[in-house]
Amino acid sequence: MTEENNFDVIVVGAGISGIGSAYRLQKECPDRSFVILEGRPNLGGTWDLFRYPGIRSDSDMHTLGFSFKPWKAAKSIADGPAILEYLEETVDEFEIREKIKFNHHVSAAEWSNEKDCWTLRVSNSETGDISDYTCNFLLMCSGYYSYKSGYTPSFEGVETYSGQIVHPQEWPEDIDYDAKKIVVIGSGATAVTLVPAMAESAEHVVMLQRSPTYVVARPDHDPFAAMLRKVLPEKVAYYLTRKKNIFGQNYIYKLTRKDPEKVKEKILTGVRMSLDEDFDVERHFTPSYNPWDERLCLVPNGDLFKSIRKGKVSVVTETIDRFTPEGILLKTGEELKADIIITATGLNLVTLGEVEFRIDGDPVDFSRTWIYKGLAYSDVPNLISTFGYINASWTLRADINSSYACRLLNHMRKTGTKRATPKLRESDMDMPQRDWIEGFSSGYMKRSMSEMPKQGDREPWLNTQDFYKDKKMLSRNTSLEDGVMEFV
Repeated sequence: MTEENNFDVIVVGAGISGIGSAYRLQKECPDRSFVILEGRPNLGGTWDLFRYPGIRSDSDMHTLGFSFKPWKAAKSIADGPAILEYLEETVDEFEIREKIKFNHHVSAAEWSNEKDCWTLRVSNSETGDISDYTCNFLLMCSGYYSYKSGYTPSFEGVETYSGQIVHPQEWPEDIDYDAKKIVVIGSGATAVTLVPAMAESAEHVVMLQRSPTYVVARPDHDPFAAMLRKVLPEKVAYYLTRKKNIFGQNYIYKLTRKDPEKVKEKILTGVRMSLDEDFDVERHFTPSYNPWDERLCLVPNGDLFKSIRKGKVSVVTETIDRFTPEGILLKTGEELKADIIITATGLNLVTLGEVEFRIDGDPVDFSRTWIYKGLAYSDVPNLISTFGYINASWTLRADINSSYACRLLNHMRKTGTKRATPKLRESDMDMPQRDWIEGFSSGYMKRSMSEMPKQGDREPWLNTQDFYKDKKMLSRNTSLEDGVMEFV
């Protein structure tokens, strides 16, 4: 172990969460040394990995953007390259780039109670070298899905298909879909993004879904933000727009919980107004579940609906029987012929970046831990991770998590303690085990929920999906010495 590989704090991941954490560390813990270990050759996480046509945000950039760096572009629903450029600007403006070690993949992390430190096993994909890095505190900002591969169900006869099959997570640079017949399997955020983008040059695109998703059209520009920019300084306009959008996201989500039928009808009315009168909205855009039981899909300027009206896109709601040499055979007996099939069938949810964790040699099974304030884990010392909101922008939680982490680090420095570990109180021992996230039925969640930590029925053992509740729970007005976080 060399001295240059030893830090006070290590941040794993140089996406939105990691960059935001680095900013907070520099600003609020300037006396702490830190490094960002990024397994890929570039920063940006999701916004560098995904390269499929139309890749964009599905929430507004006034809340997906950082609180400390205003989003200045006219479009509030931004495409992937614009978001990546924003992140590149951020790391340069705040001198974060020099803190990032690219191509440094973390495969294992072990905590030593004797040494009060984490030892990370790190492989350098450029040199092939494997080395150890040590730190007292670990910030996991590695996202929520596997970067190795996306999720693809098992389809009968897939080996007989003569065309090209592509998962959006592994988009080939040389794919040519001009004047081709395309079938996109899926109806989630990726599918509704891909379909209108590919329809611009493809002969025809079919969006094949087993069941519908709620789809909402909204402008890709924010007129409120545009108005404020004309009369207020950039930072003030951004701050007010951000506040407005946070409130709006929270209000709509709570309304869907309180009166789902009202929200459902409003969404479907919008869909009917966007499509021709004879389009079967009931079959193709009316889910069996309530709004926000799964994430709503956003289509900027109604691009998906416009493509349907133009005849460039068809929606088929049916079950797949099997693949054929020329396409896909449905249970109805209809065959969809395709030159290219896109499997927009989801992600593989993972815990803390697929890193193997140990404490004094014993493996950590996170499914047997309790989530603490949505960011730490029972009996796991000096570790904070970020998993954003499903009903709001990811960055909102990432920002309050990193602020809390800095407050915790400063408290430990002030009190001369080396270790902070959430511990169940005696009164917590009989807590009912609740799913890590409740009331959310997306496939990628259901497939992996058994591997996730559990939450209880009381603070601080909660993983809320409520920014305002989290902000209060993590507030500077609350004591870090809460009788649960044990300092040694």
